[in-house]
Amino acid sequence: MIVDGAGIAREIEVEVVAMARALPAPLRLAIFTCEPPAAARRFLELKRAAAERIGVALSVEECAVGSAVEGMARTAAEAAVRADGIIVQLPFPPRIDLAPILAALPARYDVDVLGREAGALFRSGESPILPPVVGAIAEIVKRYKYEVAGKQAVVVGEGRLVGIPSAIWLRGQGADVRTVNRKTEGLAREAREADILVLGAGVPGLITPGMVRDGVVIFDAGASEEGGKLVGDAQSACADKAALFTPVPGGIGPITVALIFRNLLTLAKRRIHGRAEPDLL
Repeated sequence: MIVDGAGIAREIEVEVVAMARALPAPLRLAIFTCEPPAAARRFLELKRAAAERIGVALSVEECAVGSAVEGMARTAAEAAVRADGIIVQLPFPPRIDLAPILAALPARYDVDVLGREAGALFRSGESPILPPVVGAIAEIVKRYKYEVAGKQAVVVGEGRLVGIPSAIWLRGQGADVRTVNRKTEGLAREAREADILVLGAGVPGLITPGMVRDGVVIFDAGASEEGGKLVGDAQSACADKAALFTPVPGGIGPITVALIFRNLLTLAKRRIHGRAEPDLL
């Protein structure tokens, strides 16, 4: 079954708009970026469009090429508190040390759950929000009534946005998780043993139909550009063997964008009303 990510995203947006109307002022979201590649720019445009639909004031601050890391960290922290939430739009150029930048993000403004403080809360199970890709997976699991506990999960990719948080969440849900990458010896064998595949390698067509078992659940969050088009890590023909399959585009991506704004709303409401305000997970 192919997951209608765009449809799920629209439903989440409707909920966010209704709840945001009760706030005393429109929400503000700041995005901090540096030399974003084509796929990242595409997601920036999706976020702009969603912000306009929802009624969120969005600002994008692109750091200058050659900026000192210390200056970037200071700018990111300042941008966070000028808004209701902040996103550090990954990837950054390889020469940039992200650690000081992410460490500067206050958890109460960290919409992507990327910073050190927010990450610690997520790993301990105390975060009021989920990283957006994890939130999208959780949303699909809930809506399609899929049981994660006891399943064999293979996470392809070890990045901050997909691989690391997905593995943490799946283990917390009771899955047996193995993390691999595109260079792992025996990748095809690992993939064939999976009940759940989470893809975040960013390698077009890395996973072929011959590498997956019938009835597998594939969460493809490995968006990258190929021939001017956004494509996933799984070849589209994998959908024929999957019990659930998130296409690229139209699967995980739209849901993550919608959840960014739900996360923004949750953090804003907690600051306004205090921790007694119920979370929107």
